[in-house]
Amino acid sequence: MNSLRNKARLIIDEAIRAVLPEEAVKKALAGMQLKDGVMLVAIGKAAWNMAFAAHEVLGERIREGIVLTKYNHSQGKLKGLRIYEAGHPLPDQNSVLATGEILEMVGKLTSKDELLFLVSGGGSALFEKPLNGVSIDEVISVTNQLLAKGADIVEMNTIRKHLSAVKGGRFAEHCNGAKIHSIVLSDIIGDPLDSIASGPAYPDISTTDDALKIVSKYELELSDDCRKAIQQETPKSIANCETVVTGSVAELCKAAARIAQQNGFQPYILSTFIQSEAKEVGYTLAAIGKEIIPGKNAFSFRRPCAIILGGETVVHLKGNGIGGRNQELALSAAIGIQNLENVVICSVGSDGTDGPTEAAGGMVDGQSFKRMKIAGIDPEEKLNQNDSFHALKASEDLIITGPTGTNVNDLMMILCG
Repeated sequence: MNSLRNKARLIIDEAIRAVLPEEAVKKALAGMQLKDGVMLVAIGKAAWNMAFAAHEVLGERIREGIVLTKYNHSQGKLKGLRIYEAGHPLPDQNSVLATGEILEMVGKLTSKDELLFLVSGGGSALFEKPLNGVSIDEVISVTNQLLAKGADIVEMNTIRKHLSAVKGGRFAEHCNGAKIHSIVLSDIIGDPLDSIASGPAYPDISTTDDALKIVSKYELELSDDCRKAIQQETPKSIANCETVVTGSVAELCKAAARIAQQNGFQPYILSTFIQSEAKEVGYTLAAIGKEIIPGKNAFSFRRPCAIILGGETVVHLKGNGIGGRNQELALSAAIGIQNLENVVICSVGSDGTDGPTEAAGGMVDGQSFKRMKIAGIDPEEKLNQNDSFHALKASEDLIITGPTGTNVNDLMMILCG
C-alpha cells in the first residue's frame, strides 16, 4: 500500500508541477506586443510566480509594478516591483490597503500607456476596495455567510462584484483608458472570465437582479448601505482590455493522466466539471473504488488504473471543526473504503492550500478508518463536525505541499493497484 500511496503522491506532485504558471505566462507574453515602460499589476495566489515570469521576460521594460498575493505566498523580492500580502479566503485590511496602492499607481496611467494585468484565483479576496458606504467588515460578513451556506464560486463572486469598486470590470475604469493586457490563470470550471478573481477588467454578465436573487436564496443579512450598493450596476462593456487564458483544471487532469500512464496505470479522466458537495463526492469515489475489483468491475476499467477528476467541491458547514473541501472529501472516502485493499483515494488543491489549514488535501486507503479509530478518533463524528483536518492528521493522511504557485482548482483521483 505504501508503494501505491507513493505513486499517488508522485502523480499529484508532477501534475501540479506541469501546470505551474511560469512557462504559461512566458508563452502568453511571446504573443503580445508590449511597449517599453509597461506597468504591471499581479493579483491572486499565483501572483508572485506570474510576476516572476513576466519580470524574467520583460526586465527593465517594466516601469513600475505591484504584486498582491496571499500570506506566505511571496518567494522574495522582485526588482522594481512592490509586493504585498493579504487575507484569503476572506479579505482583510491589508487587502484594502494594497488595493488602494494599486489604484493610486494605475491612476497615473493615460490612454497612451499599457498595463500588464496578471490574474489568478484568490484575487476576489485579495484585491478588494468596497464601494462607498460599505465596510470591509461587512464584505467579510457577507463572504462568511456565503461560505457557510455552501454558495458556489459564481454566486459568491456575483455578490462580491456588486459590493466592490474594483471587481466586475470596475478596475478597468480606474485605468483611464490605458491598454490592459490581461493574462489569466483560471481557477473556475469552464474559465468564465467575468468570475475569475471576480473579473476586475472584464465585462460583468451578472446583474443586480442576479445578486438580489442570491441574497434572497441564502437569506443574507445585509445593511441598508450594502443593499444600496448591490443595486449599482456593474460595467457591461470594456473597450481597453484584451485577455488571454492560460492554465485550467482540464490541463491539470491531462497532466495527471499522462504521468499516471508513464508510471504504469491506465488513466481514465471521468470529469473536469466536479462541483458537488465534498463529502458526497468522497462517498461516490469510494463506491467507484469498491466496484474496481477483480470480477466486479461494472465500469470495465483495466487495473492498474487511475480514475481522475477535476473541479471544485463545496462544504456545508454544520460543525465547528477545521478542514477544507479536499480534506472533507478524503475523510468521507476513508469511511467508504474501510478495509478495501489496493485502493487509494486522494483530493488536493492545486494551490497547496485547503481551507484555513496547513494541508493541501488528503490521501486515504482502506486502513485509514482503522488508524483514526486507534488514535481515538471517530471518523463519522469528525465528518459531521467538519473536522477533517484533525481526523486525517491522526491517521497521517494529510497531503502537505506548501504553496505551489499555481491555482487551477482541485485534483481528485482513485488509484487502483
